Amino acid sequence: MRESRTGGLLKRDGWTMTAFERFRNRLRGEAVDRPPNFDIVMAFAVHYLGQPLSRYYRDYRVLAEANLAVIEAFGLDIAQTISDPYREAADWGLEIEYPEDGLLLRKRPLISDPSDLARLRPPDPRSSRRMSDRLEAIRYLRGRLGGEVPIMGWVEGALAEANVLRGDTALMTDLYDQPEWVAELLDLCAGVEIEFARAQVEAGADIIGLGDAIASQVSPRMYQEFALPHEKRIFEAVHEMGAVARLHICGNTTRLLPLMSETGAEIVDLDWMVDLHAATTCFGNDGPAICGNFDPVAVMLRGNPALVRESAVRCVRDGGKRSFSAAGCEIPDGTPLENLLAHTQALRSLGLS
Repeated sequence: MRESRTGGLLKRDGWTMTAFERFRNRLRGEAVDRPPNFDIVMAFAVHYLGQPLSRYYRDYRVLAEANLAVIEAFGLDIAQTISDPYREAADWGLEIEYPEDGLLLRKRPLISDPSDLARLRPPDPRSSRRMSDRLEAIRYLRGRLGGEVPIMGWVEGALAEANVLRGDTALMTDLYDQPEWVAELLDLCAGVEIEFARAQVEAGADIIGLGDAIASQVSPRMYQEFALPHEKRIFEAVHEMGAVARLHICGNTTRLLPLMSETGAEIVDLDWMVDLHAATTCFGNDGPAICGNFDPVAVMLRGNPALVRESAVRCVRDGGKRSFSAAGCEIPDGTPLENLLAHTQALRSLGLS
């Protein structure tokens, strides 16, 4: 199929929908010309652009151009501003190292003792350095894409943010030893995430993704107590602003599926360990749309185009008529280009659905 550029956007002859129309219709369970490709790309995208990771983290123009490049090259149906879990935390005051071309490193937890909480002052997303950089990325993408591709902003879940500020082992212990103090910390974190989400929607985000990776490491009872209420609060604010909510929890969340369906998210990402049949049964016809969930390493990084096509088609069929196609988590850096192309080719082969 011949591809050409019109007005700076990728146009594919013979396809009648923009990426935004494809996203909107799929979410409603209406017909689309092909299921949307919602792969998450970060390190892969910036290296495809030929830039180091440090610039992706610190310069909104590099982040935006990297996303535009992979949309153009591989037919993704979403523009993303996700980068790392430290944006909010950096503006709280967390000390971070920025290797030239490596993942960010937390020097030490910001909260080493519960008494430290009293001195923390919630940052303002509109003026704080790293959060405002994401706002600029959204504005930049809105100007370049003109509403034809949905733009996704991103926030950390309150539990995930508390984990970044406090540290993994300490927070897990706190959940048992001082749950009242944890509740206070989570309330502060959720307030910042709500304001950050609002600012991103104001800047032009159509979707707000929420990452709560640490939630896969707690029991359903603890998820219900410490994660779910704040996810619901944040998503209620997203809905008040007129945007779509997307929940992303890395890892095996099978035991959390009934609770995840209560968050208010319209789209729920599922990692490759989760059985899609179980998820579709749990969510039912009125629950959130599934996004996922073939293995990003075994299929995308180490597989071949035939395996990618087979896996993508299977996941779309298992996920139902409202499902979005994506690897279970981030596309690994170094993924063969032909595998990225095979993903979208597989979705095109499904045709009108």
